[in-house]
Amino acid sequence: MSEEQFLDVAVEAAKNAGEIIRKGFYQTKNVEHKGQVDLVTETDKACEDFIFNHLQKHFPDHKFIGEETSAALGATADLTDEPTWIVDPLDGTTNFVHGFPFVCVSIGLTIGKIPTVGVVYNPIMNELFTAIHGKGAFLNDSPIKASSQDELVKALLVTEAGTKRDKNTLDDTTNRINKLLYKIRSIRMCGSLALNMCGVACGRLDLCYELGFGGPWDVAAGAVILREAGGHVFDP
Repeated sequence: MSEEQFLDVAVEAAKNAGEIIRKGFYQTKNVEHKGQVDLVTETDKACEDFIFNHLQKHFPDHKFIGEETSAALGATADLTDEPTWIVDPLDGTTNFVHGFPFVCVSIGLTIGKIPTVGVVYNPIMNELFTAIHGKGAFLNDSPIKASSQDELVKALLVTEAGTKRDKNTLDDTTNRINKLLYKIRSIRMCGSLALNMCGVACGRLDLCYELGFGGPWDVAAGAVILREAGGHVFDP
């Protein structure tokens, strides 16, 4: 199969999972806790089940890594050279629980450990970000380009507070934000790393900086989209 066919199947999976999210968004949620402020809902699980079943039907020989499956197993499968789908079925679960519309499905495909296909879909705002390695990035089928802002003082940066609430982690987070605020225009915290990266990819944001995010499912799709939009992704 071609990369375009991989993308088409991933988009179909994302849109169908997005419909599950859209229906659940306006209903009462059954919320469980993975940590003090790290939440999971029945919608997360339903979306992951649908996406994996859809992808496995089309690509039975591919491997799969998902946030909720990894949480249930207590470990994340090792990434190999084989085609591997890396899925966050509902990035922004806390936003979803609170009715804040910054939520998305994130589906990434790596081949030879290289992020190759990325799909990030926000069903509440009806925004579909897509990219194939070497073939550009798109928002609702229109090409997108990352910001060319090269003056830090004029930059809009997005980051997150994470899910840990111990004193050392919170002190590190607030100290980091305090130092950054002296050097940039402003900071946003929106609650979805996948959408944060897409925000940089389409020029709404200039920088995205985050420490201690959940796992590869948070960045697998966004990394392809951001790079194909002309941005850069670093893991220092």
